[in-house]
Amino acid sequence: MGRSVAIVGGGAIGSAVAFFLATHPRFVGEIHVIERDPTYKFASSALSGSAIRQQFSTPVNIELSRFGISFMRNIGTHLAVGGERPEIGLREPGYLFLVGSEGLSTLEAVHRIQQNLGVDVALLGPGELAVRFPWLSTEGIAAGSLGLSAEGWFDGYLLLHAFRRKAVSLGVKYITGEVTGFRRSGGKVDAVVLGDGSSVPCDAAVNAAGPWAASVAAMLEVDLPVRARRRTIFVFACREALAGCPLVIDSSGVYFRPESGQFIGGTSPKEGEDDPDDLPLEVDYSRFDEVIWPALARRVPAFEAIKVTGGWSGYYELNTLDHNGIVGLHPSMNNVFFANGFSGHGLQHAPGVGRGVAELIVDGGFRTLDLSPLSFDRILSGRPLVELNVI
Repeated sequence: MGRSVAIVGGGAIGSAVAFFLATHPRFVGEIHVIERDPTYKFASSALSGSAIRQQFSTPVNIELSRFGISFMRNIGTHLAVGGERPEIGLREPGYLFLVGSEGLSTLEAVHRIQQNLGVDVALLGPGELAVRFPWLSTEGIAAGSLGLSAEGWFDGYLLLHAFRRKAVSLGVKYITGEVTGFRRSGGKVDAVVLGDGSSVPCDAAVNAAGPWAASVAAMLEVDLPVRARRRTIFVFACREALAGCPLVIDSSGVYFRPESGQFIGGTSPKEGEDDPDDLPLEVDYSRFDEVIWPALARRVPAFEAIKVTGGWSGYYELNTLDHNGIVGLHPSMNNVFFANGFSGHGLQHAPGVGRGVAELIVDGGFRTLDLSPLSFDRILSGRPLVELNVI
C-alpha cells in the first residue's frame, strides 16, 4: 500500500528528504514538497556561506559531516539527471580554529574527541602556524586546530537545486503555496492546508521550513525553539594573496575565507549581545567597520588595507536551546517529522538528515546513522546537546 508524504519547505533539507524518500527501496507512494517561494530569494540555502567541516565536538555532528562530504564529493553520480552531472564547486582547503590561552583547554579536549572519531585534524602551536601560514599573525594565539582534509566550502544554491532537480526527475511534485494549517483526524495529521483553501493529503508530514519552522510548528500547537536570526556575510578585496588560506575562525569569533579572487567574512553576536528575531535582511556595514575589520587586521596584517566590495544577509534557523538540529517525531504526534534548527550547519548536514528522516518515515527508525541525539525529547526536557565548536 502506498503512502503520501507532504514536506513543508523546499530548501536543501526538504529537498534532501524528498530525494532520499524517492530513492528509498521500500518507499511506494507520492511525495509533495510545498514551497512558498520557488525563487528561494530569502532561503537560507541560497544565502549561506556554504561550508562543511568535520571539526565538531559532538559525535553525531561529526558523523553527519562525514556523510555530507562523501555525498558532495560524489554528487555528480548521486544527483545526475539525464546524463547531466551537477557541480557544486566543492573545495577542501580546511578550517582553522584559532584560540587564545583562555580557549586552549577546550580546544585540546575537542581535539581528543575528534582524533578518537578519526577526524583528520592537526593541533598546531604558534610557531607551526607561522611556518604554515606566514601571512598570519599569531599574536595572542595559543594554538590552532587545522582540518587536513574533508573540510571546505561549496555553492549551497547549486546543492539545493541539484537536490530539487533530481527529486523532480524521480516523480516528486513541488507545489507553490503558503501553508496555513494542518487537518487532523484520529490524533494524526492527514492533510496540509494551503492559503488558497486547497489541501495536500498526507499519511506523514515533515516540517522542513527552515527559519520559519516555529510558525509551522505552532499550527500544530508545538513550541519549537527555532528563531530566524540575521547573519551578514561581507565581501572584501585584498591586494595580497594568502597562499593556502583555509576558512579561518579567529579567537575573536570573526571568520574569513577566500572566494572568487576576493574574501568573504563575518561574525555572530557574542553571548549577551542583542540578537533579535526576524530582522530585515539588510546589510549593516557599520558592523564591518567597527567589529570585523579591526579583528581581521590584527590577525592578518595584509588586511589592514582591504576594500569592502559587497555583502548580503540571510537567516540562521537558530535553535535557541543548544544550536543543534532537531530531527524526528514530536512525542505527541506519530506522523509529523521535524528537521529544523541546524543553526548554520544545515546545508552541510542536509544529505545525512535527509537520509535519516526518510528512514524514519519508511523503516520506523534510523538504519544507517543514529540521529537520536537530535531528537525532540531533549527539547521537551530542557537537556541541551552541548556543541563546543559553535560558529
